[in-house]
Amino acid sequence: MPINYEQLMAMKNLGQKYSYTDREVMLYAYGIGMGADPMDENELAFVNEATATPRPLKVVPTFASVAAWGAGPGEMKLNRVMVVDGERDITFHKPLQTVAHITADSSVLAVFDKGKDKGAVIRHQTVLRNSDGEALATLVASRFARGDGGFGGPSEGQPEPHQVPARSPDRTIDIATRPDQALIYRLCGDRNPLHADPEFAKRAGFPKPILHGMCTYGITCRGILQTYADYDPSAFKRHAARFSSAVYPGETVTLEMWRDGDVISFEAKVKARGITVIKNGMTVLA
Repeated sequence: MPINYEQLMAMKNLGQKYSYTDREVMLYAYGIGMGADPMDENELAFVNEATATPRPLKVVPTFASVAAWGAGPGEMKLNRVMVVDGERDITFHKPLQTVAHITADSSVLAVFDKGKDKGAVIRHQTVLRNSDGEALATLVASRFARGDGGFGGPSEGQPEPHQVPARSPDRTIDIATRPDQALIYRLCGDRNPLHADPEFAKRAGFPKPILHGMCTYGITCRGILQTYADYDPSAFKRHAARFSSAVYPGETVTLEMWRDGDVISFEAKVKARGITVIKNGMTVLA
């Protein structure tokens, strides 16, 4: 069925209840590759609770993307095989705790029609709140529904992407992914078979399962944590990026970063294939 623009724009789902513990916090950090070096104390602070010398467990800021996994405005009835993540933009209002009961308020912000053969873009928002009703994080997501264009909706008005500087990057780091990383990351909530089922991936037009775009997004957060944020999650005020191409598990992601005051611009590439996988990235630090 074609998209019903009015119905989609009216969708909202308020007061969705979720909870998580330190298990989910550590699983997410491990899912984006933290702890690959079992002697790196900076990263171990996100993946174990330390008993010999007790210390607080840290929460990766982008854990917000899975803390209420499944929250959303409702069933959009899109062609699932053809849907991919387009963008993610998270604003952090308060640091996430290691154990929490939270609520999620979700609504559709905009729907853009790129054309019958070009697909549709759906922008929706989820606000995570603590048990006192205080906002913890605001997540804005864009879904690119490649098989759902041509419904007669507006085609103009999408927000302009953040532009990275034209100069050479100020810092560049390489972050390796594991061949089984998608199988681990999917345990954080996203069971889309595109990331685990070889046959499903081929039907979707990929030679093999791809890494979750949101895992790559988390990897970029990890990269900025270790370079410009001194592994301090509370330093993050915003983390936004556009997904431009898929990463295959086992590839090395090269993160290029530019610093201008409190703003870190970034892009991510897989140099082995000569492609950019994350574009227009922006982190705002405290």
